[in-house]
Amino acid sequence: MVVQLPLVPIGILALALVGAVSCAKKEAPAPVRASAGRSQVQAVEVTSIVRRDLAETLTVVGSIAPNESAEMRAEITGLVRGIFFEEGQVIKKGDVLVKIDDAEIRAQLAQAQARFQLTELSLDRAENLRKTQSTTQAEYDRARTEFASAKADLAVLNLRMEKTEIKAPFDGIVGARSLSPGDYVTSQTAITTIDDLSRLKIEFQMPERYLSKVKSGTRITVASRSMEAGRLVQGEVYFVSSVIDRATRSSVVKGLLETPPSSLKPGMFANIEVILDVRHNVLAVPEGAVLTTTNGTTLIVVKGAEGDKSAEFVPVRLGLRAKGLVEVTPLKGALDEKTSVVASGVGGLILFPGAKLDPRPLKEEFRLSE
Repeated sequence: MVVQLPLVPIGILALALVGAVSCAKKEAPAPVRASAGRSQVQAVEVTSIVRRDLAETLTVVGSIAPNESAEMRAEITGLVRGIFFEEGQVIKKGDVLVKIDDAEIRAQLAQAQARFQLTELSLDRAENLRKTQSTTQAEYDRARTEFASAKADLAVLNLRMEKTEIKAPFDGIVGARSLSPGDYVTSQTAITTIDDLSRLKIEFQMPERYLSKVKSGTRITVASRSMEAGRLVQGEVYFVSSVIDRATRSSVVKGLLETPPSSLKPGMFANIEVILDVRHNVLAVPEGAVLTTTNGTTLIVVKGAEGDKSAEFVPVRLGLRAKGLVEVTPLKGALDEKTSVVASGVGGLILFPGAKLDPRPLKEEFRLSE
């Protein structure tokens, strides 16, 4: 079944369409235009450029050693007759530590002294006879030779007698002893050790790339877990090896600690901060204030009067980096201690030259201590 719709005149339909379009235009809202010259103000954290000394440092691990250390041994063989030290005792140079039996040497010494006195009398007699031409030159020469031989024998025995007393070679602290009175000692017998702890030495390896910056007198700072937290010991380098180890590509360096605390002991390891270079009175900013782009490195400087701050991009050349700070030298314009720079988020904020800024102090947790 087909339904037939009533016919509508074309003129009436056209008028209806024109009216609908006219109503739609009246109901559509007009677009809102932004006010000319109005821009968004960006809140930023700022800090001032500082002028200070910057030090280039390198931290390595080293071992602590005594200033002097000696293992005491006897130079002659014999029985131990006396021990004159206590383990851990502080001693002075020249103190007698051990006495070795000298009975046999004393008997030989008495014999040598008698022979020496006889040859001395014979030489005096030969000299008197020589003056009166009553003896031959050969007899006079024989008397002089026998006297010299007897004198030498006496000197040797006196030296051996001295060696029966083992004395401290320097001031220090005596270690554990390994014998008792009555023991028989030889030149291979270790009696005890003496350590001079008035100052300490520290030995470490320095990579070859930094060797040119390390020399005698270079300052070092030593820290160890055995010391109080935060306590540091100052010292300086006194030896740099002229040879580089092929296996490690590093060289041996030794330093002296003049006033070490008692908690530092020989044999301990410690962290050593070596001061390689010091730049004096340079301009420095936090590393987070440096913006790096394809055009180079830049600082975003805050310019303008109070209430009308804007961003200015200043190209800089970077220098020494140390403990979160970096040395900067302006390539264009001027920078000084009164200059404020954007110190946080320079890579994440949408900033451009002339951008309006709302500067705020850098948060306390992000400030670097002096």
